Amino acid sequence: MDRVIAKKTWTPKRIITIAGISAIALLILGSFYFTSGKSRLNVDTERITISEVRKGPFQVTIPINGIVLPQTSIYLDAQEGGRVEEKFVEDGTMMKEGQPILRLSNPDLELSLANQETSVFNVLTQMQIARNNAQQNTVSRLNQMAEVDNALKEAERVYNLNKKLVAQKVIGTQEYQQAENTYQYQLRRKKLTEDIMRQDSATNRIQLQQQEQSYLNMKKALDLMKKKVGDLIVKSPIAGQLTSFDAEIGQNISAGTRLGQIDATSGFKIRADIDEHYITNVFTGLTAKFTLSNKDYKLKIKKVYTQVVNGRFQVDMEFVGEVPQNIRRGQTLQVLLALSDETQAVLVSKGGFYQTTGGNWIFKVSEDGKTAYKADIQLGRQNPDYYEVLEGLKPGDKVVTSSYENYGNMQELVLKKE
Repeated sequence: MDRVIAKKTWTPKRIITIAGISAIALLILGSFYFTSGKSRLNVDTERITISEVRKGPFQVTIPINGIVLPQTSIYLDAQEGGRVEEKFVEDGTMMKEGQPILRLSNPDLELSLANQETSVFNVLTQMQIARNNAQQNTVSRLNQMAEVDNALKEAERVYNLNKKLVAQKVIGTQEYQQAENTYQYQLRRKKLTEDIMRQDSATNRIQLQQQEQSYLNMKKALDLMKKKVGDLIVKSPIAGQLTSFDAEIGQNISAGTRLGQIDATSGFKIRADIDEHYITNVFTGLTAKFTLSNKDYKLKIKKVYTQVVNGRFQVDMEFVGEVPQNIRRGQTLQVLLALSDETQAVLVSKGGFYQTTGGNWIFKVSEDGKTAYKADIQLGRQNPDYYEVLEGLKPGDKVVTSSYENYGNMQELVLKKE
């Protein structure tokens, strides 16, 4: 007789199937959990830089290199060419104004001076001869005038006498007419003599003026030639230190050759090169500062050279207030130039994070200090030390400012101390 066999509920095959399905479901759920959640990375706090956001004074500044130069420098150029015959001083000598530096020789120039002196002497001699001739001519004309005056007076006396006598019929009409003719002749003669004297006087005066002007012109040329010869002795134009002087005895120097320069000892200025990117932001009156021997000094831009060379332009800065006692010509200083006024702003320290984030986000440390998470921010201006925070952070927040190069796409950092 057949009997009913009870059917088993948990057969080995069924158990294996259910276990497989469960494992697959757990795998899917785990994958979903780990892929949909935040990616984390453990970091050692000793290997990163955590900075605190703060509010404080902010100023847009740029670092520039400045070179110490004398307040006044005068280039020493040869006014005339020649051969170096004698050196009176050496490079680096402290000069007095007008002190000789070197002597040049130029035979052609010295010969021209001698010829010019001879020409001036000749003109002066000719002018003196002309003046003597004019004086003699004047004396002769005056003597002639005296004779004419005397003859006129005599003719007038005879004429007036005969006029009375003819009226009394003592003399004849013919004798009276002769006296009248003589008198009229002497009148015309005097007028003609006076006209000649005036013309001679005007001619002599014009000739003398022309000769005097010619003499003055040649005298000026002579003085100029003497100055050119005098310039063969090169002298210091101001009191100061002679620098860059390298002329040697026997050397032939052309006119205009740079012999050196005189640096006035009255003070110093700072000349700096600035990237052309800032040319529209730099103008006279901007302030700067530098630190020397643990002491701060202030500067102010006095002059801007707008010519751009190799992507840079130059400025001259003068000291405001105290001047360092231990600076020297040619010394290089690290100067911080301010491009804006000082204002209050929320600040975050500069660091390597910016190269990765472009200033759009930053890892912000949680309140318990155990993690750091991404936070969107907006940065504004910057200086060598800080970025100006416009949005996303407040004073007191702590952020990771070191490089994010090894963090990849991590959303959160787990901060641990080893």
